[in-house]
Amino acid sequence: MIDHLPIPELYVSYESAKKLKLEASDLPSWDLTPRQICDLELLMNGGFNPLKGFLSEKDYLNVVQEMRLADGSLWPIPITLDVTPAFADTIEVGTDIALRDQEGVILATLCVSDNWVPDKTLEAINVFGADDVTHPAVNYLYNTAGSVYLGGTVTGIQQPVHYDFRRRRDTPNELRAYFRKLGWRRVVAFQTRNPLHRAHQELTFRAAKEAQANLLIHPVVGMTKPGDIDHFTRVRCYESVLDQYPSATTNLSLLNLAMRMAGPREAVWHGLVRKNFGCTHFIVGRDHAGPGKNSQGEDFYGPYDAQKLFREHQQEMGIEMVDFKHMVYVQERAQYEAADEIEEDATVLNISGTELRRRLSEGLEIPEWFSFPEVVRELRRSRPERSKQGFTVFFTGFSGSGKSTIANALMIKLMEMGGRPVTLLDGDLVRKHLSSELGFSKEHRDLNIRRIGYVASEITKNGGIALCAPIAPYAATRRAVREDIEAFGTFIEVHVATSLEECERRDRKGLYKLAREGKIKEFTGISDPYDVPENPEIRIETEHADVDNCAHQVILKLENLGLIS
Repeated sequence: MIDHLPIPELYVSYESAKKLKLEASDLPSWDLTPRQICDLELLMNGGFNPLKGFLSEKDYLNVVQEMRLADGSLWPIPITLDVTPAFADTIEVGTDIALRDQEGVILATLCVSDNWVPDKTLEAINVFGADDVTHPAVNYLYNTAGSVYLGGTVTGIQQPVHYDFRRRRDTPNELRAYFRKLGWRRVVAFQTRNPLHRAHQELTFRAAKEAQANLLIHPVVGMTKPGDIDHFTRVRCYESVLDQYPSATTNLSLLNLAMRMAGPREAVWHGLVRKNFGCTHFIVGRDHAGPGKNSQGEDFYGPYDAQKLFREHQQEMGIEMVDFKHMVYVQERAQYEAADEIEEDATVLNISGTELRRRLSEGLEIPEWFSFPEVVRELRRSRPERSKQGFTVFFTGFSGSGKSTIANALMIKLMEMGGRPVTLLDGDLVRKHLSSELGFSKEHRDLNIRRIGYVASEITKNGGIALCAPIAPYAATRRAVREDIEAFGTFIEVHVATSLEECERRDRKGLYKLAREGKIKEFTGISDPYDVPENPEIRIETEHADVDNCAHQVILKLENLGLIS
């Protein structure tokens, strides 16, 4: 049965908030990252109850190692405020700090109780099961998150502002009040980060019937896996098919959660959060919140690991699992059925996620038995066929390898074809116009590449072609740029694999000579490393090929991918 009592929130009263906001304007400030804003919202509104703030060092270590807070409460995912060492050095334990959104609005204050450098390897292995940066959360841990954690209690001043889908955003107490008003006593929550297709509809119908419960479609609209369909498109898809559900028994509400893709631990976490939102049952799928393959090409988690861990803890959690039935379409009966209930000679039809993306990108038919026409229409609006999408070609290689020359030739060929605007973001041009104040330290080089990536992502989002030709020596930074761009279109990495010896022999600018003499510090290939791309879309050898041929190799790849015709 639903617990209709209000869940504790961390907000102060309206009058106290006005006073506190004035006082907080004089405090040291931390500008929250998008992930931290998601975490803070769920801390303040009770979605992360029983947490009262960002974890202390003691709670953090217990969560990492035991899946429990120091007081013994079950909690599987570390909720931490990661900051830069420079900021952490200015903050003493006992200090209050203001937590601001990206517009500078003060959302809360934090009374800092702990300031420590975590063992990120321990966190990666225990929480995510592997110290492998192929896992998006491990990559985030090492390459995005700050290296120092601050812990302490949070005092909420105001919730983050959302301008989109406002009537669909409910706090735990608002949903509990809604369930109470309608007399809902049993509610099964469906977690998703994908659009709803017909199989999902059949699955949710079955889950609600099996649990004898009402249905809460509760999709995540915070941070999900890089490359996922944006939440604006997904929510339009959900709204377009909501009338396929009986209105008196189903509700759609959005959850501003930053997913970690932590598989079994994530399933338990999702269950605890849904319990706070007033749900009595939760659907746990096959490979729930799994991030896919590791660096060895194997799944990070077993297909039923999440269900197993959830089942072990569900009594303590106070929310029951409804395990996911894999639904497939049976042609003879023109309906969806559970895969494990079908006789051997039945004709089963299915379209994988990869096949769906291919059909969308090539403008091919998507049958009505698979998805709703309204959903397909929304997906086609946001992801037109590939020949009409923007894309980025990102050249990387040593200085003097021929990146800029090939990128220039490619630009001319693409402009000759016409159809889309083409922009060249050459390393030297960007340094002159966009990054003139930056030096050549690792930090500055990373920032320069991130700027190039940002501009390229905007060009790609708006249907243009971006050609980037920086050295881009670090794999982690190239991956971050790929993730930024793949949110909007295709990213093609081109490794211009000219050897260091050949680049030195060419040395038009005399840079290698100066680097060898020690007159240029941190020079890629001489006194600073170059991470050779492991799986670029194209690898070009320039030593025995002319520029026209090199550019043509890229054109052939673009044709092969359906990006140009």
